[in-house]
Parts: sequence; C-alpha cells; structure tokens
Amino acid sequence: MKKILIVDDEEQIRNILRIYLVKEGYEVIEAEDGEKAMQIFYEKPVDLVVLDVMLPKKDGWSILREIKRYSNTPVLMLTARDESEDEIFGFEIGADDYVTKPFNNKILLARIKALLKKTNVITDNIIKLGEITINDISHSVTRGDEELELSPKEYELLMYLVRNNKIVLSREKLLNEVWGYDFLGDDRTIDTHIKNLRKKIGRGSIKTIRGIGYKLDL
Repeated sequence: MKKILIVDDEEQIRNILRIYLVKEGYEVIEAEDGEKAMQIFYEKPVDLVVLDVMLPKKDGWSILREIKRYSNTPVLMLTARDESEDEIFGFEIGADDYVTKPFNNKILLARIKALLKKTNVITDNIIKLGEITINDISHSVTRGDEELELSPKEYELLMYLVRNNKIVLSREKLLNEVWGYDFLGDDRTIDTHIKNLRKKIGRGSIKTIRGIGYKLDL
C-alpha cells in the first residue's frame, strides 16, 4: 500500500484528501505544520508528499528544498495563489507537480497516480538501480554482469535501503527496521554492514549523512 503524507494547516482540506485517498486504497499520514511534517518524513518513509505552501512553523518551500536535498520522493505542491511566478519557482526548486486550491478531487488523484507511476522501480520483483539488479524472488544481486555474494542480513539491509532510495535513514531507524526492536546490539552493527555493502555494490553508492545516518544514492 502506497503511503502519502498530506501537509496542510487546514483540517478540512486534510479530511477531504484523507477520505478520498483512503477510499482509493492509499495509506494517509497527516501533518498540520512544517516541523511535524519533517519529523514524520524522517521517521516514516513515504511514497509521495502533498504539500501546502503556506504553513506554520516552516513553510512549504523550505520543506520542499529539504526533501529534495535528501530524497527523490515526489512532491505535489498545493497553493491558494494562482500565480505563474509561484508555480515556476516551485518547479525550479524541485516540485514534481503543482495544484491550486480549490482543486478537483479526480484531477488531483490522477496527478498523484501519475507521479507514483513514474517513481515505481519494481517490476515483477526485479529491481534495477544504476548497475545494480536485484531479483527479490531468488534474492540474487548483480552488479553489471557480476553476481554479488551477500549475507542474509546484508540483503535485508540493502532491500530496505533500496525501498527508501535517496532517503536519509538514521542508524536507529535501520536497526529497528532491519534487526528489530528487540535487537541488543548497537550502532556499530549498522556501520559494519554498511562498510561491507559499499565494498560489494560500490563505494559511492551509500552516502554518510553526518549526524543523521546513511542514504542510498543509486
């Protein structure tokens, strides 16, 4: 199920979008201000963000810049201002689409579906990112023509990174999601496995984000 983060300070707008999107089979997460939006974004990877421009605590433009700095998650901007300068500015700093209020629900849904289709990298359990090809049925990983030997935990970690490609993930998040909440080890476990993965899939493939964690960049 695709996850969509709705960021809007108007509760009525969030309610309308939530009801409509849930009916269409999407999981919806909501934020009423910019700070909460970024907290959710880093804690719960999502497939798409519907983002209002005018927000308390942190405006939509700042959020858009931050999201695009760390990930390729598609962002659809919402605004009450129907001005071409705003639209052009949004596209220049990374917006994937732009819709003005009041909007038609069917048109908005069509645009969301189009954005999600563009970012879908998994077809018949075959995942291709750069030189890396993963067969999620056989659990085989190749780099070019070379088949890579990964331990089961290295494979799990790689798959989690792949499903969150270009999203910054904290060490704590990786430990919880890959090793489980009851794991008794520490952050060094992550560092060791990341080091091993880099050797196998390419040293520049996993970026270290100082003070936060890691990001796959393929």
